[in-house]
Amino acid sequence: MLVIAGYIGAVLMGIVLGLIGGGGSILTFPVLVYFFEIEANHATSDSLFIVGITSFIGAIGYLKNQLVSMRSVLVFGLPSIVSVYFTKRYIFPPIPGEFPVFGVIVSKDFAVTVLFALLMVIASFSMIKPIKVIRQDDYESTERYRYLLIMIIGLAVGFLAGMVGAGGGFLIIPALVILAKLPMKKAIGTSLVIIFLNSLLGFAGGLSADANVNWNLLLSLAALSIGGILIGLKLAKNIPGSKLKPAFGWFVLATGSLMLIDKFFNH
Repeated sequence: MLVIAGYIGAVLMGIVLGLIGGGGSILTFPVLVYFFEIEANHATSDSLFIVGITSFIGAIGYLKNQLVSMRSVLVFGLPSIVSVYFTKRYIFPPIPGEFPVFGVIVSKDFAVTVLFALLMVIASFSMIKPIKVIRQDDYESTERYRYLLIMIIGLAVGFLAGMVGAGGGFLIIPALVILAKLPMKKAIGTSLVIIFLNSLLGFAGGLSADANVNWNLLLSLAALSIGGILIGLKLAKNIPGSKLKPAFGWFVLATGSLMLIDKFFNH
């Protein structure tokens, strides 16, 4: 029963990614941990693979319609890629299996899950509260492009992706709209390309010779997620992502809160 729910979750992840251009890993990580009982530190890498492949399929249509800002892919994406690869390769692996936090010994699995759940709660507020400056039209502002800020946020998103397996769409889209002055559709397309690059580079950085990767499971979930994103892209033509985003935000808030309660009361 849990496995079936996990497969349904993979489809929903794709649909959400197709509708709002982000939030894929927010569903994928809990699905892997709770439905397929994968350890949190392994789920961070597996989540990146599934989200990366799905994002690539979603990005193709936006690329064809010229709804991807290549300047933002370079300015935001390159620092993010370097950061996620470095984090996954050199910062995350040396973290010990258990370590003290304020005098209490916690496991790496516990810390990763709690960090991800906290990230979900924080991300939910950015989804629930609409960004007033978002433009739904195709107008692209000629205001000054904030290169330095965009690069810094790219580095931060890459670090988060490497630590908790999040593609960072919920951070990328507001950054592209507010700082890069992109219209919403172009921000979503650009976000999908950056998530794809981040996710696959992060997954590659986490691979090692003794990595126990369940390729059958990953490819099955990726296939279902791809089906989901194709559905999401079709729905997005008739359902504005701006209307679905707050509802998804409440769902993310509830899920993240339940994960925190579960970890703290059952640890």
